[in-house]
Amino acid sequence: MTPLPVIVGFGGINPAGRVSNHHAYKRLVIDELPSADAEHTYRALQSLMGLDTDTLTNDVRQYILDHTLIRKIELIDTDNIPAKRATSFHPAGESFRVAVPTRQMPNPLPEGWVVLDRIGNKTTVEVDTKVPLLLPETRSSRVTAAGQLPKGFNPAKTYPSRSHPRGLQMTIYSASDALLSTGISWSTIRDHIRPDQVSVYACSALGQCDADSLSGLLQAPCLGKRPTSKQAALSLAEMPADFVNAYVLGSVGGTAGAMGACATFLYNVKQGLDDIVHGRARVAMVGGAEAPIVADLIEAYRIMGAIAEDEAIMELDDVEEFDHRRACRPFSYNAGFTLSEAAVYLVLMDDQLAIDLGAEIYGSIPSVFINADGYKKSIPGPGIGNYLTVAKAMSLVRSMFGSKSLQQRSYIHAHGTGTPQNRVTESHILNELAKVHNIEKWPVTAVKAYLGHTLAAASGDQITCALGTWRHGIIPGIKSIDHVADDVHDSNLRISSEHTHIDADKDIDVALINSKGFGGNNATGVVISPAHTHSMLQKRYGKEGFKDYLKRNDITRQNIEKYDEETIENGVATVYKYGEGVVEGEELTLNTDEVGIPGWRQSVSMDLSNPYPDMSVGDED
Repeated sequence: MTPLPVIVGFGGINPAGRVSNHHAYKRLVIDELPSADAEHTYRALQSLMGLDTDTLTNDVRQYILDHTLIRKIELIDTDNIPAKRATSFHPAGESFRVAVPTRQMPNPLPEGWVVLDRIGNKTTVEVDTKVPLLLPETRSSRVTAAGQLPKGFNPAKTYPSRSHPRGLQMTIYSASDALLSTGISWSTIRDHIRPDQVSVYACSALGQCDADSLSGLLQAPCLGKRPTSKQAALSLAEMPADFVNAYVLGSVGGTAGAMGACATFLYNVKQGLDDIVHGRARVAMVGGAEAPIVADLIEAYRIMGAIAEDEAIMELDDVEEFDHRRACRPFSYNAGFTLSEAAVYLVLMDDQLAIDLGAEIYGSIPSVFINADGYKKSIPGPGIGNYLTVAKAMSLVRSMFGSKSLQQRSYIHAHGTGTPQNRVTESHILNELAKVHNIEKWPVTAVKAYLGHTLAAASGDQITCALGTWRHGIIPGIKSIDHVADDVHDSNLRISSEHTHIDADKDIDVALINSKGFGGNNATGVVISPAHTHSMLQKRYGKEGFKDYLKRNDITRQNIEKYDEETIENGVATVYKYGEGVVEGEELTLNTDEVGIPGWRQSVSMDLSNPYPDMSVGDED
């Protein structure tokens, strides 16, 4: 039997808050939740944002609403961004004299400089040529909207971060949240698998780009500074996976960072799925982390013409001030995407292990389809690859559940960046394929309208929001728009600014997760609802076998509720095993048939069969 990869845990942090237990999702639809669910998420955000948790007043609720999701940039002072002005000094006469700190003297001495004397820690030089200078100044950003983590939350304070880049700080918090959200201790899971039967696939699309990583590394020489010992290593894009392996799970299984621009999350999901489906792993943690709210990156995207400038948005609305909350407008008249930060992780298991452990099964992901664009006019231009990925995903749904399920009980989380080009190209893909499959009005949502574009974590936002829809019965409307643009292809699509209420157990069997990445990196994933996944598992394990699973699952659910309440009270109990459980090579138990690793109940099997028996040329034992 082919293992079914099921989702048994998910967590992280994005502009809507903590991802586990659907809190981030609930922030998107908090205006239409039952009061008890809304209050629960207000409490979670109140704690996360470091607010006084003794009382929850209307003023506190409004503060929470104002300082989550897309909003005016708070992480940096957009009116006073540090910059340098290139200029030069010229001799007013034949030459001039200056005193320079001796330790700051250039080496070799520039042409036209003559050292006159050195007294103490100063050197006097005579200069008869112009001197180029970089003088500090500030500038105002032409982009002031972004998706940011809830105000007051600082991932650096959740563990001993030791000058880690922000993206890696978010990774430790988020991977911990995902792991603890399973309601099953990691030691229990470890006892049921071999050490190499866990995989970790995660990365950043851009790498780490703040002062503690790549930006600091590249700027240091120009600013007269030295790079630190950490900046080069911690800049690497796959470092989120490395941190999960080394400090959270202690994994010795498969690992990588699969980069695919804005489709990065789904690229990593596919790696984890493939390992489970082909028996290489029984557990996979997959995800992405991105911390791009850096002035230089924002300016780079602005110059590229991809990001929404304030002036362009105000021109669209014919106003002198604009609502930052509505900066991202998928499928309406818009001016560009809105940059954002997040880290999101999923814990996947093969169905047998999930059943045996009594894991909470939030849904399943049978496949992710990835296709490139073929020949292109330009790297950022659209291509044909996304037609293929969406078509394959729809065909899989039809083959697994029938045409009626696809036509009447599916919906799609669009990439929905909020750019003029995306609204035309993606809507054409979805609309034309809806026609092919005789879907009259295919529901479309686009959560970047709330969260912004979190790059490597973007599809994680989409998947976890789909899980929230099945738990709370609301497909988020695209609240930042008041109409659909005339050039959007929507004859067979339902694109609404209003939330859509559903019967989570009956109305939606499948959600498609779509992602279109810069350079032609296209991916579409298929996520099956928890109710439909349970029906599939009941068929595989029988009614009695599934009843036994549900009994084991009762304890897991209690643990999940306990974890959520403890997190609201005390914050995530971050897993950060720095220097703990380190195993040296001399401690391994080496045999021809297996390798034993201290701390693991089971060993790594060395019983590897010859994959090419028809070409065997060696001596047989």
